[in-house]
Amino acid sequence: MCLMAILYKTAKNAPVLLAANREERFDRPSQPPKIQSGIPRAVCGIDRRAGGTWLGVNQFGLVAAVTNRRKTSLPADPRSRGLLCRELLNLRTAKEAAEYAAAELATGSYAGANYLCADSDYAAVVYGGNRIEVVELAPGLHLLTNGNLNDHHDQRQEFVRRMLTLHTLDSAVTFLAVAARAFSRKPDVAGRRGVVLTGGDYGTVSSTLLALPERIQRSVLQYAPGPPSDHSYDDLSALLRQVLSTEKGKERAREDENGELLDEDWDEADMASNAGKDE
Repeated sequence: MCLMAILYKTAKNAPVLLAANREERFDRPSQPPKIQSGIPRAVCGIDRRAGGTWLGVNQFGLVAAVTNRRKTSLPADPRSRGLLCRELLNLRTAKEAAEYAAAELATGSYAGANYLCADSDYAAVVYGGNRIEVVELAPGLHLLTNGNLNDHHDQRQEFVRRMLTLHTLDSAVTFLAVAARAFSRKPDVAGRRGVVLTGGDYGTVSSTLLALPERIQRSVLQYAPGPPSDHSYDDLSALLRQVLSTEKGKERAREDENGELLDEDWDEADMASNAGKDE
């Protein structure tokens, strides 16, 4: 399971903002996010048991994430839901990824799952339970666990929504700061009003904060390798920026081959033009 908050096309200059707590068996081995081999480049964690991922970003700025979902009829030998999530990161756009996820889930080869596919142009959650449905995200704040998007009967979703909307989420900085506090919240002594799941064999095993603003150098990836109530977030933003810069570098190379000015050249041209006007 997973608890996820997505702020889509609402914050200034940051179309995709996300916070997610991964919930799994504590003894299931996993690898923290790193840049994976292959093309396109992607940064994601890896489930060492099945080889898939629960959340990742590729060089095109596509975010893919998976949560469990209730499903009545299960296949005898279901394919790893994390492997499908990893495959989505091979695609270029969120729309393509959502269509691919829906087609795969329609084969009946998977246990119940929800797949988030988001980029700066399109975002959707694909329900893969008793029926397949693609739900597009409107601009705004969205919550997801192991049921429907924005389920007002889900107490944890509603608790997180209240915590987040106590603030005006108009920037990436504000969202990440508020989400870090909300997603680190332990239940009270009565076991209520909390987000982090602890105790027993199953609970919150890691947490991720993600910002994909319009400018690559302001992208943020932070990862807590355990319950964020007990583990600080490690800053992995350099890995994310390296992955996102792959596509930007290709675009600049193509422009250069076509005899067009690179971004830096345009800046210098603008400065020269403005200087000429001042004279």
